[in-house]
Amino acid sequence: MSDVAPKLSIQLEDGVSSLPQAEWDALVGDQSPFLEWNFLAALEETGAVGGQTGWDARPLVAREDGRVVAACPLYVKGNSEGEFVFDYSWADAAYRAGIEYYPKLLVGVPFSPVTGARFLVAQGEDAGGWIRQLGAALRQVCGDNDLSSVHVNFCHPAEAEALEDVGYHTRVGLQYHWHNQGYDSFDDYLGAFRSKRRNQVRRERREMEKQGVEIRTYRGQDITAELVDPMFDFYLETIRVRAWGRQYLNREVFERLLDRWKDRLCLIVAEQNGEKIAGTFNVEKGDALYGRYWGATRMVRHLHFNVCYYAAVEHCIDHGLARFEPGAGGEYKQVRGFDASPTYSAHFMADPRLGAAIERFLESERENAEHTIDWYRENSALKKTSAD
Repeated sequence: MSDVAPKLSIQLEDGVSSLPQAEWDALVGDQSPFLEWNFLAALEETGAVGGQTGWDARPLVAREDGRVVAACPLYVKGNSEGEFVFDYSWADAAYRAGIEYYPKLLVGVPFSPVTGARFLVAQGEDAGGWIRQLGAALRQVCGDNDLSSVHVNFCHPAEAEALEDVGYHTRVGLQYHWHNQGYDSFDDYLGAFRSKRRNQVRRERREMEKQGVEIRTYRGQDITAELVDPMFDFYLETIRVRAWGRQYLNREVFERLLDRWKDRLCLIVAEQNGEKIAGTFNVEKGDALYGRYWGATRMVRHLHFNVCYYAAVEHCIDHGLARFEPGAGGEYKQVRGFDASPTYSAHFMADPRLGAAIERFLESERENAEHTIDWYRENSALKKTSAD
């Protein structure tokens, strides 16, 4: 008998929430928690994406003989908000060249500057092959629908490299991450600092006791409905005090995640005189902790550093987690033991003129990013080890 090639289909679906949870999560496996069905579906079901938000969820799914073998979280974007890989200057350049930049396609996770797989491939399948095949399919969707571009944000470097084979351009950025070097305690971690920075951290930690602030961590079944309102209020407060703040999430998102996704959450809350005054919304999976949302309804000296960073690092040490990724921005993280790490994205421009101009820009930007990361690592707040 001759071999019969499997019947292949690659098509857009109506949101992750329209797909069977078990089927989607089987593809995710041990990849980033922000790819999981519970997180992405919660954003869709609560209206945080969809409607007039500029985020139209249309995951791309590949099936062989009806079996899902690969997929990517895909959005048709009517703006560039909530992406954290900023392309506003590209949109402006396109406008001046008479090119309609929106709508565009985005492969990524809404409102989450967290590196993770962007092409989910079933176990046993050729990952590189499927990345290139889905990358080419995204180009086809772009062309068939007169879209300007495809953007794959916060992907793995191997994904960006595979996409270069099908005409994508690689972009390099940086974030500040904490890595566990086998510390037995927070004091052990402090011992890794250069003396000036070590004393600074100790002063900032002592301030909590002086101000009567207690910091508590909630995980799993410790998380109850009573935490929904304070965590949402902290989120809103951060938006209120920042000129560039945007409210992407509603209360229902917090309610749903604290209910359905509590096994992934690590909420760190500060109390003063019995009142919850600040908190961070963190996500934990495998050997990593991810910081997402912070806010405070009452400001206390050094509260931000203690709640967002020191308490989270202590949690990682106590539970044997290997790394803590606190999110985008913040050079102040570097002086507190978070060293620079590269981030990657991949971009395809349908108009070759725009693509050529952006590649010239990215070549210079990549070189600058590499030099910046090298400088920050050379000037780390942590003492050099023999492995450095």
